[in-house]
Amino acid sequence: MQQTGFMEKPNEKSRDLFPGALEIMILESLRQHPSHGYALVQHIQERSNNLLQVEEGSLYPALQRLLKANLVTADWTISPSTNRRVRIYQMTRAGLRHLDQEISSFDRMLEGIQMVLGPARRSASS
Repeated sequence: MQQTGFMEKPNEKSRDLFPGALEIMILESLRQHPSHGYALVQHIQERSNNLLQVEEGSLYPALQRLLKANLVTADWTISPSTNRRVRIYQMTRAGLRHLDQEISSFDRMLEGIQMVLGPARRSASS
């Protein structure tokens, strides 16, 4: 997912995420079960009802950042369905702690945003 500037054309639909959002979604997906890259893309896409499209150009650098931070591990194996080598990613204990902290921070941020937007949105729809 590429980053765009703050000011964009009003009619364009942006699918950009805040910094760290992709990593949080990857970790949440891995909390459920270890996966290879393509399965992670599919999981995020399905869980978002196709609102989020994760491209390889964003996914693999995010996975590398998570590996470097020791939040995930990766092992090569042969996929039983394709008989090809795939790299399976798995969350570490540190990754689980990090994910829980990030979700808590996100929840607080979202609550604050909703407080700011809430009254204006209610009066506009009245």
